[in-house]
Amino acid sequence: MLHHVVSGARDHPLDRSSTLLLRACPGPSRAPDVLAFLAVRSAGEQRNHEPSGLVFILMTDTRGPRSAPDERELRLWKVGRALTVIFAAAVLAAGGVFYALVVLLDFQEIDRAAKLDAKTLFDLVKLSFGVVAGAGALVALVVAYRRQRVDEAGAHREATRLHTERFSQAVDKLGSESPAVRLGGVHALAGLADDAPDSNLRQTCIDVLCAYLQLPFLPDPGNDPAQQEEHHSYLAFRKVRHTILRLIGDHYRIPRGTHRSWQGFDLDLTGVTIDGDMNFRDATFDGGTVSFSGATFSDGVVDFGNATFSDGLVNFGDVSFSGGVVNFGNAMFTGSEVDFGKATFSDGVVNFGDATFSDGSMAFAAARFSGGVVIFSRATFSGGSMFFGGTTFSGSDVNFDEATFSGGTVDFRYVMFCGRSVSFVGATFSSGTVNFHDTDGPAPAGLLSAIGASDPVTVSLPERWTSLIA
Repeated sequence: MLHHVVSGARDHPLDRSSTLLLRACPGPSRAPDVLAFLAVRSAGEQRNHEPSGLVFILMTDTRGPRSAPDERELRLWKVGRALTVIFAAAVLAAGGVFYALVVLLDFQEIDRAAKLDAKTLFDLVKLSFGVVAGAGALVALVVAYRRQRVDEAGAHREATRLHTERFSQAVDKLGSESPAVRLGGVHALAGLADDAPDSNLRQTCIDVLCAYLQLPFLPDPGNDPAQQEEHHSYLAFRKVRHTILRLIGDHYRIPRGTHRSWQGFDLDLTGVTIDGDMNFRDATFDGGTVSFSGATFSDGVVDFGNATFSDGLVNFGDVSFSGGVVNFGNAMFTGSEVDFGKATFSDGVVNFGDATFSDGSMAFAAARFSGGVVIFSRATFSGGSMFFGGTTFSGSDVNFDEATFSGGTVDFRYVMFCGRSVSFVGATFSSGTVNFHDTDGPAPAGLLSAIGASDPVTVSLPERWTSLIA
């Protein structure tokens, strides 16, 4: 999803608390399709930690059409066509039953009497009435079915109308100058996502919450007495953002298929500053796209511990880890794609300790490890692929101690090791492929001794390293 942020003039005819919402349905003539249009006007003189004037968040659908299995479109056959099909099906069913009975009862021939006695006539009359009654029942069935479909479609339209009204009110609260009102709008949108009558409306609520997190803001001015109002406004805005982060994590931990679960839906946190806690512990990522691309992790704890990545895409491309903790401890990667391409690790802790990589792929292409701590200790690489191509290890402490490489592919080609900040002490190489070809710098600590007892076919090393193996 692509977001455009545009600032308007202060003298816009809207008052300062106005919020506009325009929702348009996607169609072939709209390029790109507009999912939502949110305009929030803020007062620069009262909240100059946020952009003054009119701020537009235009969310355009770049993900392609989403499937909507729970849409209730009213598509009914004409009565004549429906009756014809029903009668034909009934005749075929009756014929099939009659033939089966003839075969099962082993009738050899039908007795053809020349006279029509009273008993036979009475049976024919009963049969005629039965046919008429059956036809009437079929007509009633068709009418009842159509009435049920019309009622369901009407109920769905009414639910959608009520949802739209509540949605507009909730988004209006996000444009309020009062932090308490904005917090109410955040909780209202989360509740609307839970109660949405179909998946597209739920996705729209999630998109708006993510878009609010993407609003630009000025950093904390500090405790300068001359800027106390700006400091308090910053704290209020941060409280709203942290509430959204907490609610997203809470909903992604709820098992998929149950009420209030957001698993399987797209989560677009592109460019967001995450300076608070997010809890994805025990969550399952088995569909949809979760994007942290370009985000900054500067504080707080983002916990993916015990999470399962079995499908979909989780994107950490161009992310900056400058503080806080991101924990993937004991996580299982069994089929998804996780991308850390061009990520920068300059501070904080990123933990993959005891994680299991049995399928899927993880890429750190062109990442920069210049500070902080990255832990892969006791991780198990038994399948899938991990790619570090073009990565630079210049200052971070990267720990593969006691990791087990028993399958899959781990690729360190074109990596630069500047110093011995990378450690493979106690690592085990038993199968799979680990490739260190075309790397620069000295061998990581413990790597050559760990490889010495391993099958040399599974690990490819630069020629200058192989002579050092005991």
